[in-house]
Amino acid sequence: MQVIPAVDLMGGNIVRLSRGDPKTAKVYAQFGTAVETAKKWERDGAKKLHIIDLDAAFDAGDNLSVIAKIAESVDLPIQVGGGIRSIAAVERLLALGISQVILGALAFSAPNAISQIQRRFGANRVIVALDNKDGKIMVAGWKTPTTFGMKDALEKFAALKVSTFLVTSITKDGTLSGPDLETLREACGYPNVEIIAAGGIGALKDLVALKRVGVAAAVVGKALYENRFTFKEALKAVEGE
Repeated sequence: MQVIPAVDLMGGNIVRLSRGDPKTAKVYAQFGTAVETAKKWERDGAKKLHIIDLDAAFDAGDNLSVIAKIAESVDLPIQVGGGIRSIAAVERLLALGISQVILGALAFSAPNAISQIQRRFGANRVIVALDNKDGKIMVAGWKTPTTFGMKDALEKFAALKVSTFLVTSITKDGTLSGPDLETLREACGYPNVEIIAAGGIGALKDLVALKRVGVAAAVVGKALYENRFTFKEALKAVEGE
């Protein structure tokens, strides 16, 4: 299982939210700028970075200039999500050297866009975000419910040849209270897909539990920034399993 450090951006700063609420934003600058923090994760052994542009997600501008600097500064694959609501936005990110885009609202409102992106840029470029709350997938900054549950969404997008899904429990996100193992177990039971887990990770035992459930990767944010454990300790925890 891969451990992927999260770099959530708001106003150019690394922040963490609780349950996706922008009013709960807490800035973390202990590792320096966003670029310096990304470099730290690379030094500590990260094999990939997970960046969410929260300003774009909330229609409050974007952090493209910071994302571009991070992409220039590290030699790692980078997946980016947040406010990617058009093929033009996908093109802008991929032109910066981003490896994968994480699609939420666009995937549900215009699923044909997925096929267009796959044809033009490669099948592995698209990750679909399945941000779930009370059994429903939420989009548009986690404010708008869809008609889809987890199984329905997996079926819909697997049929479009999407193989990687980011599964986030909204009620767990930023709480450090442990991941939603039941939902993740359900998602991992779907054939021929890779699940990236996010939300609620607060201790090394949570990473061990996620590995046992069968996720391909886990995105870790607040636990790292709140010094619950180091990135090196996280890697050691899952390697020892």
